Amino acid sequence: MQKIIGLGLFLLISFFSYAQTVCTLESREKLEGFLAKLAEGNYSDKSPNELNIEIGKWFLETPYVEKTLELPGSEKLVINLQGVDCTTFVETVVSMTRLEENGKFNFEAFEKELEKLRYRNGMNEGYSSRLHYFSDWIFENEQKGILKDVTKEVGGSPYANAPSFMSEKPQFYRQLSESENLSAIQEIESKIEKRGYFYIPKGEIQSLEKNIQSGDIIAITTSMSNLDIVHTGFAIEKNERIHLMHASSKNGEVEISELPLADYLKGNKTQSGIMVSRLISKD
Repeated sequence: MQKIIGLGLFLLISFFSYAQTVCTLESREKLEGFLAKLAEGNYSDKSPNELNIEIGKWFLETPYVEKTLELPGSEKLVINLQGVDCTTFVETVVSMTRLEENGKFNFEAFEKELEKLRYRNGMNEGYSSRLHYFSDWIFENEQKGILKDVTKEVGGSPYANAPSFMSEKPQFYRQLSESENLSAIQEIESKIEKRGYFYIPKGEIQSLEKNIQSGDIIAITTSMSNLDIVHTGFAIEKNERIHLMHASSKNGEVEISELPLADYLKGNKTQSGIMVSRLISKD
């Protein structure tokens, strides 16, 4: 769903697990600079949420680029720090946060963390193993012990969640021309529908935002019946209100929303509310 920037002759391919990793030299240099910054800094006393905010700010003004994961051929673990969409921004930051908690600051450790986060069972076993629906991403990463879906406990209400967009619109996904991938996605959609999810309706966010912590992962739900989540980012406190730090397609870069989160959602009719997840500390 994003372009590989400066691919050309600068493509790095390293083997890990079941598939290849793809990363440009520019992205690798940027990543290794951030990892060195983590290694040299004094972040050991910070919580995962605090690390999400600290690291997330390093990405401010990074260009928004979509479809960087959609490469031809077999599924590859794409690492792209030159351009991010809302999901890859969250995945990249969370992976780096977990590296700080592990005390590992090398490229190979980042590969492992990103693969664990992005794929079902933590392993790239092909296109359908990628967690395409973000509500599925939340569920699966809760099962791995990486995070907790705290939506219900912060005041959420039941959310009717039955995404089917991918199987209904396979023409938008090159890999779904393969019947095996399409069948796998249909099975995943069926499993998601059977789970119980919660959300905070957008009209209730302001009254409940006191329960949301800076650094929580925010997933924006939709009134469209065949989709689950349409955007994601991190909660960030600003002037005693919760705002959103995210990769914005509208403004074309990673930013902190000018409006508080509650007001941000009011401006979009198809955005119905939020789910809230919180990283689990390894301590």
